[in-house]
Amino acid sequence: MQDIILEARHINKYFHDPVTTQVLTDVSFSIRKGEFTSVIGKSGSGKSTLLYILSTMDTDYEGEVLIDQESMANKTDKALALIRNEKIGFVFQFHYLLNEFSVLRNVMLPGLKLGKYSAQEVEHNAMQRLEMLGIGHLATKMANKISGGEKQRVAIARALVNNPHIIMGDEPTGNLDKKNSEIVFDIFRELTQEHNQTLLIVTHDQSFAERTGRILEMEDGKLISG
Repeated sequence: MQDIILEARHINKYFHDPVTTQVLTDVSFSIRKGEFTSVIGKSGSGKSTLLYILSTMDTDYEGEVLIDQESMANKTDKALALIRNEKIGFVFQFHYLLNEFSVLRNVMLPGLKLGKYSAQEVEHNAMQRLEMLGIGHLATKMANKISGGEKQRVAIARALVNNPHIIMGDEPTGNLDKKNSEIVFDIFRELTQEHNQTLLIVTHDQSFAERTGRILEMEDGKLISG
């Protein structure tokens, strides 16, 4: 039990616009430390909706989400924001880097926001993550001066800077060509194998999913395998 990082218990979700539609039905599963898990399913199957609930960004659901064995129920927005920043790293389809900042500064931002370490320690952590991903040489470049594939690697470094319990990705290779998709996949695999990092990645890419350690398959708002 002690190495369960993320748990979903009987998650139901409804949209009320204008009629009530159930979009997730009794979704339950758990993810252990170091697991590389992908979530697949057709468009509209509920993958991204589920991810937003698991990431605590959507709190309007029935059931329970536990992160690091702590229930997310009845927590204030402020408490959830702190948990997100400290325990979850996010990688989206779009990198969301800030063009007015350098690569290093972009990676530092979640660490500075967390306020747990000094600026020097955050900078050191950020630089370590960039080096680990083979892009330390980009640290002083402005974010808008690097390629799309490099930007996504910077986004992964940023997701790692606070040593999160889990990294959640929403189509992180969706905007990348085959070569850069492979680079990102290899980074993820290395993170799990060498650093015991836990990953939960929503993807349309079947070949990506098939090479992860575990596949959760969604259909019509239900978890049908995994």
